[in-house]
Amino acid sequence: MYEKLLVPVDESSVEMALLPHACELALRFDAEVRLLHVADTARDSVTVTNDGLVDALEAAGRDVVDDAGEVLDTFGVEYTTDVVQGSPADTVAQYASEFDYDCIAMATHGRTGVARGLLGSVTEKVVRLADVPVLTLRGGDHDPLTFPYKRILVATDGSATADRAASHAFALAETLDASVHVVTVIDTAELGPDVRSVLDTSGARAAARETVGGVAGDAPEGVDVTTAVIDGKPSSALGEYAEANGIDAVVLGTTGRRGVDRILLGSVAEQTVRTASVPVITVGGE
Repeated sequence: MYEKLLVPVDESSVEMALLPHACELALRFDAEVRLLHVADTARDSVTVTNDGLVDALEAAGRDVVDDAGEVLDTFGVEYTTDVVQGSPADTVAQYASEFDYDCIAMATHGRTGVARGLLGSVTEKVVRLADVPVLTLRGGDHDPLTFPYKRILVATDGSATADRAASHAFALAETLDASVHVVTVIDTAELGPDVRSVLDTSGARAAARETVGGVAGDAPEGVDVTTAVIDGKPSSALGEYAEANGIDAVVLGTTGRRGVDRILLGSVAEQTVRTASVPVITVGGE
């Protein structure tokens, strides 16, 4: 499933659950792993300085990947490391594409500073830029993760990107012997009760059911699929559904259609990455 796994790291990475989870993925899929640190030389405070500071940033970056490597060592995961210069998000996305990585694994919160700042908002930008799937995991305290995943949620709005996300979710589920919940959200967060009742009779809900049913019909034989149409603000509704149904991972596209009868992928993907308590795999590309 994942043959080459790129794991960008900064100084906060060793404190987060992402590295142990990346190890679980690597061991399960026998994946090649590279720890990457980007020395952020794109900041004004850095670009106007001399080569000596750049060298110091790279030296600090080598310490970062060495520390992260110690975590992988405890799991018996083989890996390589690299330290490069550039703007973190752009560099990570370009690096994954140039060296044919098929997944990027990143945490969603990190520190800031001239030698740091890789995670957090940078992760969200990588989600937008990357043409390979990005697995993200929120930093901070949360319940222990389940792996291999047993229940995977894939969000859909019927768009081409959502269809690619569903294909990825089905392939992952087939590999891990997991079930899949195909979910679409009718965005009723800012609608009054009268408008909501119109939606029930206008065919919007029937169209949503047809959307999830069509996606479910593409599931490989042997993959157990549940479909659901839910109401609310998409990002929070997905999180609530995931918690209520014991979801172990969420898969969704990074762009999508807009409208009251469709989930708003894109901004929703970023909000879900920021708030979900389980791993989120975003799928973009063409």
